[in-house]
Amino acid sequence: MTKISRRESLRVLSAVPLLAGGGNPFPAAPWACASNEPNALTPEDQAFLEDLRHRAFLFFLEQADPGTGLVRDRARTSGGVESAHDRDAASIAATGFGLTALCVGAEHSWILRSEARSRVLTALRFFAGHAPSEHGWFYHFLAAATGERKWKCELSSIDTALLLAGVLTARQYFADDSDVAALAEAIYRRVDFRWMLNGDPYLLAMGWFPEKGFVPQRWDHYCELMILYLLAIASPSRPLPVESWYAWSRPPITYGPYHYIYGDRPLFVHQYAHAWIDFRHRRESRPPHIDWFENSVTATLAHREYCIRLHSKFPGYSADVWGITASDSAKGYVAWGGPPDDPRVDGTVVPCAPGGSLMFAPKECLAALRTMKRLYGERIWGHYGFTDAFNPNTGWVDSDVIGIDAGITLLSAENLVTGNVWKWFMQNAAIRRAMDRVGLAL
Repeated sequence: MTKISRRESLRVLSAVPLLAGGGNPFPAAPWACASNEPNALTPEDQAFLEDLRHRAFLFFLEQADPGTGLVRDRARTSGGVESAHDRDAASIAATGFGLTALCVGAEHSWILRSEARSRVLTALRFFAGHAPSEHGWFYHFLAAATGERKWKCELSSIDTALLLAGVLTARQYFADDSDVAALAEAIYRRVDFRWMLNGDPYLLAMGWFPEKGFVPQRWDHYCELMILYLLAIASPSRPLPVESWYAWSRPPITYGPYHYIYGDRPLFVHQYAHAWIDFRHRRESRPPHIDWFENSVTATLAHREYCIRLHSKFPGYSADVWGITASDSAKGYVAWGGPPDDPRVDGTVVPCAPGGSLMFAPKECLAALRTMKRLYGERIWGHYGFTDAFNPNTGWVDSDVIGIDAGITLLSAENLVTGNVWKWFMQNAAIRRAMDRVGLAL
């Protein structure tokens, strides 16, 4: 079986023309979202978010291999370890979300702190001493029980970054544990960011194959790459220069009243870096002085408007049932979204699209998630929360949950309610210094 990365399916989208827009592409963001303060949430909202987070956490508790700590790429929505017997593929990105999930779970007493620490140590020891790697970078997919490379997949730069985000979050949450600190530091220090440049002065390659070398495409335009470049600039051993932050393009887009920086169609590109990095109240020091948090708020609301405008074609979409991001579909995995218009969209709804934007637009995203649950109930809501995707127009419902989609929902919801993930990750002094160096100081 050949398994391509989500980035492989996105590369073709980078050449899509942008909608025309004029004037300043960075006016005050035209949103009207609720406050991120916990007291802005109703008791019903709080109860829903508690249940949503706990169910998502269970995915990372139950789908992590006890010997390696690797988290499976997907499982049945109905849950249970038996759901993964025929699918032993683990994702290093899901494992990064999983390490963070263990911190969230311990903080809420969903797991004993001692057990969470033990699980973190299992994963860190595996990556420090046993996981196949090259110059400190790890393969995208591994066999959960053995760590063997799956499907001849790529050594993935972005997925290694998402893993590192979880490693560094756990380091700060268990800051009093010298073993966790030492292993986390060793894993991070070993990553050779300069090697992944493959001759370019600033821009990282998307990956590397032992059979054919570096992936020719680079991280050269805005998307979830911010977590990768910030970690690279903050590296304790082989840092990239500050200019790497400004070397990737920032194409503007206008969609209706919304003006923002566009990456790729799927909404997750506006979410993943923000799951750990607290961009609030920060604006780049260089013109046009982008506020990346506001940019993701605006992108979320533009995406909601895009879905609403599709209502005449797909009646299942509405102001309170919306969301399209890379996901399963009736025809397989698709890296879809919008705006711009995506001709592949078939009316499928992906709950992790609003789920991953809870930290940006809580009013709109909570309304969407609660409405989905109310309208469709147990057809789409199971042991791990929402199924990965469903189509209200055709009746198709996915049977799976995907780890990274459960992960972004969990972390976004946690940041909305408590800000904990932001707090823990930003306690890494090297990260704060890197943000200051690139001109993102508070």
